[in-house]
Amino acid sequence: MTEWLHTLLHHVLSVESVVKNSWVAEQNVIIRTAVSDSKVAAGKIYIREQFGQFQRLRRRLNSLLLAAFVLLPLLRYQGQQAILIDVARQRMDIFGLSLFPQDLLILALLFMLAAFVLFFVSKRYGRVWCGYTCPQTIWTLMFNWIERRVEGTHHQSQVLDRQTWSHQKVTRKLLKHLLWAMLSLLTALAFMAYFVPSDALYQGVVGFELSPLITGWVAFFTLCTYLNAGFLREKMCTHACPYSRFQAALFDASTKLVAYDAIRGESRGPRKRNTPKATGLGDCVDCKLCVQVCPVGIDIRDGLQYDCINCGLCVDACDATMARFNYPKGLIRYARQATPVKANRLNLGYALTILLTLSAMVYWGISRNTFEVNLLRDRQALYRINTAGKVENTYLLKTLNKSQQVRNYKVSVDNNPNFSIRSSQVFSVKPGEYQLTALPVSYQGTPQSTKQTIAFTVVDLQSGETLNRTSSFYSGTGAW
Repeated sequence: MTEWLHTLLHHVLSVESVVKNSWVAEQNVIIRTAVSDSKVAAGKIYIREQFGQFQRLRRRLNSLLLAAFVLLPLLRYQGQQAILIDVARQRMDIFGLSLFPQDLLILALLFMLAAFVLFFVSKRYGRVWCGYTCPQTIWTLMFNWIERRVEGTHHQSQVLDRQTWSHQKVTRKLLKHLLWAMLSLLTALAFMAYFVPSDALYQGVVGFELSPLITGWVAFFTLCTYLNAGFLREKMCTHACPYSRFQAALFDASTKLVAYDAIRGESRGPRKRNTPKATGLGDCVDCKLCVQVCPVGIDIRDGLQYDCINCGLCVDACDATMARFNYPKGLIRYARQATPVKANRLNLGYALTILLTLSAMVYWGISRNTFEVNLLRDRQALYRINTAGKVENTYLLKTLNKSQQVRNYKVSVDNNPNFSIRSSQVFSVKPGEYQLTALPVSYQGTPQSTKQTIAFTVVDLQSGETLNRTSSFYSGTGAW
């Protein structure tokens, strides 16, 4: 097994070296070729690898997001998994904060905040979310990285697909799909670790002891990742993602988008390096690298298109070509059609909405209690006379401990000294648990009316938080 892994690693590293050398060679001489188009008859896009300023930024950001995605479920906080969404118990733990269905307001506010931040950023910088941080783009480019390591450059992949089936083709295809499947499985496990305790999940995988339910979900997400990042790819961006459809409504002349400088670039045409530019030709050498590196297969020189995800790959490709020909960079660049207005009302509106949403989230956090109580009357009897000859009503106190520690609570009646609770007034509740406590309350002396208001106070003995609940105390048949 060790020898097989060593051979595989050696093969991958050697192919990567070939890819980089091939890329450098192709940059030295830019020629026009019939196979330079990124699409074949079947419609598959062969994404050319590109290096450059914006791709270094994207790769570093992607590495940070991937590390957070994989490692967050592994973190421990106060002896428990830091982030865990327990669907069965309808509970979400986030670094000591336990959220229950009644706390969904904070999630609604969080999604509102994310939406308005996305709108604000899109208004200023276009689809940078799609190009730099969207999981669809991240996984698509990771799968493409594997494809380039195994099959070679995008041209070599095209040639390989056109070849008849042979031992070499089968070996390369099997290796590629095996690595895709392994990455998909790791992705599914990392995702499921947010819903299943991570230690139990990974121990179950190693020991083949996962339950059929968890195994089914892991297989489902593995298949989804494999098909989505391996085959659907740009189709998700252009057909399934709603953002690509309504994004145009967020853009205006001040939005910074990837754009081609047609005035400078046209008329385009191939030429040799270190030779004077022919009369009538612009700076565009028509190398089509901007098309070959595009994950969605568009030609940015045709103008703004809803498919464009603002990833900057075409910018790096064009800048590299301009450098080879000693032309100024920026033929394709992030640019605005007009200078942004200083007091843009829409931006101010987004900023104000974001501020209000953040204020609402802060207020929710300040006013949130670490426990909740519900007070119910015993429906079996309106009232009864106990063995001491006193009028007695029974109440059920339902207490939810929303913290992640055992809490002690004390309940008392504070509006009338004639009421007394004939049971222990102090009780404990486990973290994240509901507890039902029976409270038999009797009245000292003769009640003045058949129905009175009774007020309960529940105190968290650790934090001092207090909740008040009221109900009715009945003492005669005339109460109805």
